[in-house]
Amino acid sequence: MKLTEEEKLELEKVYQAFLNDERILKMQSIPMHRGSNCYIHSFKVAKRAVRYAERSRKKDINFHAILLGAILHDYYLYDWRSDRSKKKKHGHNHPQIASENAFRDFNISKEVRKIIESHMWPINIKEYPDSKEARIVSICDKAVTIKEASTSKAYKEKSKAYYLSYISKLFK
Repeated sequence: MKLTEEEKLELEKVYQAFLNDERILKMQSIPMHRGSNCYIHSFKVAKRAVRYAERSRKKDINFHAILLGAILHDYYLYDWRSDRSKKKKHGHNHPQIASENAFRDFNISKEVRKIIESHMWPINIKEYPDSKEARIVSICDKAVTIKEASTSKAYKEKSKAYYLSYISKLFK
């Protein structure tokens, strides 16, 4: 489903507002897959999900929900690697925690909450991504995760400036 220039501008405004939000910037301090962090990871997922949805032949896609769900899907705001009590169940619990944090801080819709809560399917088998928007975010999260996990940490450290530049705009 092709976006109009007006729709792209509106999504870009929302994207930029989140990119520079002080609450979202806290995600930079949370380590992610082999040298990445939650902030970079989430915005890479958002870019990929919006592009994927735009190339999709599906009708009536809610791009706004995809964008918010992708940006906020890992908004759990803790380092599970350093907290032993969270380590074991992080894969199952963090979507719910992220959803609660996002609702508290941004008053997100039920649809966006469901996208966040189901992004870890099938690890969290009870939360199936039952909308096309949720499936898009879940698939794109897995694609970004695989790429991050298979890239060396040393390469990522050198590339941090590149990734920050890459996520600086939704459409570029």
